[in-house]
Amino acid sequence: MGKQVRALLLTGYGINAERELAEAFRQVGCIVEAVHLGELLHSPDRILDAQILGVPGGFSFGDHLGSGKVLAHILKQKLKDRITRFVQEGGLVLGICNGFQILVKMGILPNVDGTCRQEVSLIHNEHGMFVDRWVKVSFNSSNPSPWIRDLTEEWYPIRHGEGRFITGTKVTGETLQALNLIALSYADENPNGSELGIAGITDRTGRILGMMPHPEAFLIPENHPWWPRKKIPKDAGLLIFRNGYEHARGIL
Repeated sequence: MGKQVRALLLTGYGINAERELAEAFRQVGCIVEAVHLGELLHSPDRILDAQILGVPGGFSFGDHLGSGKVLAHILKQKLKDRITRFVQEGGLVLGICNGFQILVKMGILPNVDGTCRQEVSLIHNEHGMFVDRWVKVSFNSSNPSPWIRDLTEEWYPIRHGEGRFITGTKVTGETLQALNLIALSYADENPNGSELGIAGITDRTGRILGMMPHPEAFLIPENHPWWPRKKIPKDAGLLIFRNGYEHARGIL
């Protein structure tokens, strides 16, 4: 039967994009298990049985105290050690939109100094409005992440009210650039006012990727706004997921 890649997806408490994310991973060959946060807190070693950990988008805990803040606190207090071990052993983590917000507020992205303190954030869009449209992004070929291997540019949908990436200090932004931790940037426009046009970053290993655009909402060519006026590659929206699958399968 060959090597099987298991993707564990976090669900519950306002996460609402897990079905799209599950379908994306299934389409590239993963065995997908969606686990409610309550179950995972009861059996945290389930993380270590997977090769990929996905933190989907949504509005965890209603974003009442800020996007992703409550769930980030819970994960940092209860599961940080398991997630850290998971990545150290070669596991891959993908956080999309609210998932990205959670990872940066946990401090495991970008985690430049290794202390898991929060170094960056995602706050209300500069124009104060929710954005829901497609944007073009460019990928950083110097970033070491297996998630974005051989990717150059793509169009993805965005849908967020708090997607403005900020570093807090000039030094932090310079460090992200110097270490090539910026994985993808907005190409033709900056839809939320993010510093340096940042749309996604990784940690130093490249195995943790957080991004605001939603590749899981681009599973078939017909999803693309240019279809049928332009020929859209069949798997264009799946390339990030296929990269993750192939990397995880290679280390099993």
